[in-house]
Amino acid sequence: MNKTLPKTAMKTQTRAAILAPGREGLAVLAGLAALGFTADAWAQAPALDSGDTAWMLTSTLLVILMTIPGLALFYGGLARGKNMLSVLMHVFTLFALVSLLWAVYGYSLAFVGEGRFFGSFDKVFLKGVTPQTFGALATVPEYVFVAFQGTFAAITVALIAGSYAERIRFGAVLLFSVLWFTFGYVPMAHVVWGGGLLAQDGALDFAGGTVVHINAGVAGLVGAVMLGKRLGYGRESMAPHSLTLTMVGASLLWVGWFGFNAGSAGAANALAGLAFVNTVLATAAATLAWIAGEALTKGKGSMLGAASGAVAGLVAVTPAAGFVGPMGAIVIGLVAGLVCLWGVHGLKRRLGADDAFDVFGVHGVGGIVGAMLTGVFAAPGLGGTAAADFAIGHQLWVQGKSVLFTVVWSGVVSSVAYKIADLTLGLRVPEDEERQGLDISAHGETAYGK
Repeated sequence: MNKTLPKTAMKTQTRAAILAPGREGLAVLAGLAALGFTADAWAQAPALDSGDTAWMLTSTLLVILMTIPGLALFYGGLARGKNMLSVLMHVFTLFALVSLLWAVYGYSLAFVGEGRFFGSFDKVFLKGVTPQTFGALATVPEYVFVAFQGTFAAITVALIAGSYAERIRFGAVLLFSVLWFTFGYVPMAHVVWGGGLLAQDGALDFAGGTVVHINAGVAGLVGAVMLGKRLGYGRESMAPHSLTLTMVGASLLWVGWFGFNAGSAGAANALAGLAFVNTVLATAAATLAWIAGEALTKGKGSMLGAASGAVAGLVAVTPAAGFVGPMGAIVIGLVAGLVCLWGVHGLKRRLGADDAFDVFGVHGVGGIVGAMLTGVFAAPGLGGTAAADFAIGHQLWVQGKSVLFTVVWSGVVSSVAYKIADLTLGLRVPEDEERQGLDISAHGETAYGK
């Protein structure tokens, strides 16, 4: 029975690059060989499989559910009441904006061509993509793959909104997001999943530890620093206005994440099943670890802590979902729950940045934890799916380089993008508008009426 290729393989530029590889294709094959995979799975001609296609369509819908309404409600509940609609507006609008940019040029630059950092313009405006073409998946129409990957791009840009919430101009949000999507997300997707630099190096990222979470987390931290703290931060209460909505949002994220992780298998198969169960277990472990840590340090666990722990577990298992066994996923969840708890309290105080909804503390820190532990628990002796000669030390070195690359790349791109938005439109709203709340000042409406 042929093995199904993991996401690092399925997201190489095209099937032709696997069957007749150039330098990048050979590097991908070498990375797969280290994990015990061969090109045999690509030996058959592309042929539509209705089961695989149905699963990928379902997974795409689940990732959309993660963003709208899942992420929107999660962040909206964490905001103060006067800023609830502005947060919903950010997430909703960014999903629409990035979806269009993805079709215009994002997909082509991320998944078409053989550059080290960018792909090519061969499929801009989806030129050449038809109902009969197959992209990186041999049994699923290319249109479905385009849509699936577009949801990843959209939620990554939307994740950043949790850091700069409650004090940023709406126009600056849009301009920054266009710039960051183009020079932050797209090249990272290519270098990790599109056969670029990190793929050639053998970095493991099943569903987005580097591309999505570390990338967005660093961008969020940079934004929090460059915008400055919210008025009254540290002196006035900035408690979430609705933990009920945050809990609903976290639950939708957990459900939608099965599309995120299990859908990244690219087919309805055993690898999807492994990613599915790992997503359940790591998230459950992180939830319990977080509230246990709260109980030990504060005397009681909280609903906010449970929701945050669940997201931390989801983040950490994302790069590992198809590479580790269930017990490894549990350990990753336990570690992520405790480390991310420190990330949103101890580390946040040391950094001194007003990362409003802890994008870096959960996504940045959790992504780093997951990326590094993938290099450990992918080992077959620890229940992972790698080949017998898998070397933990070497893979940790590779994973560490991929994390460092992501931090530097996202940090530089984010700094430049925020600066351009500041110089052209201004980043921060005037003080009187911030005190009034962005719902009224930016959008002329309120979440709950008078």
